[in-house]
Amino acid sequence: MSETIQSVAEDRNQRIEELARVIMAYSELTERLQVSHEQLKAQVARLRKELSEKNRQLERRNRLAALGEMAAGLAHEIRNPLGAIQLYAGMLREDLQDRPESQQLVEKITRGVRRLEELVSQVLQFTREMRAVPRRCDLAQVIADTLELAEARASKTGVMLRAEGPLQLPVEVDACLLGQALLNLLLNAIEAQPGGGEVLVRYAGATDDRAARQFSLEVIDRGPGIAADALDRIFNPFFTTKESGTGLGLAIVHRIVEAHDGTVSASNIDGGGARFEIRI
Repeated sequence: MSETIQSVAEDRNQRIEELARVIMAYSELTERLQVSHEQLKAQVARLRKELSEKNRQLERRNRLAALGEMAAGLAHEIRNPLGAIQLYAGMLREDLQDRPESQQLVEKITRGVRRLEELVSQVLQFTREMRAVPRRCDLAQVIADTLELAEARASKTGVMLRAEGPLQLPVEVDACLLGQALLNLLLNAIEAQPGGGEVLVRYAGATDDRAARQFSLEVIDRGPGIAADALDRIFNPFFTTKESGTGLGLAIVHRIVEAHDGTVSASNIDGGGARFEIRI
């Protein structure tokens, strides 16, 4: 009788242990499913964000394509009469050699024509197809060469240019186009500090937290920063906050970066100043 009771007790204990193992396995499976669910949820959110950003970029490109086509037509129509005005102004200058005051008026006309010619050239540059031809190069050297080009403008206003990053950083980009984009950003940063200051170019290779395939590059100034209502429009063509600006410099920067399948963004710095970041 006691053996039977002992057998029943052992069988019950065995069943309890099996049930405990089943419950534990189910609990572990539920926990793994919960983790997988959270990971999938995060991935879906990330993909939705990426899709939204790609749709926004596509919409912007379509708008710019339509605007560029219209601007190109206007630029060509404007260039022809500009050439005629410049020719007649030159002839008029010769006829007025004995009348200095009148010649000054002719000179104002000539300066206005040159200004319009410059604008037309920038419009045509913006509207032409922007195609990057990436080649192996040293980003540090591209930055050094561009800083040298901007040095003359910086020295006139007492602005110091400085680079911070590795001595060498091999990348595959169109060095000419990237240098042009960087030069535009440098000139903007210099103009933002007419009383002197510093412009820092900070660059680094790709890391997981920088969301860049090859490198990230920042141009930082200590000027007044960017007005809040201008941040969303600052890369739009023909948008400018300068009295003499064309509004195409940053739009060209945006197109160059897009041609590299990269991104460019603008933000303000706490304490004053602006930051432009390129990620490629």
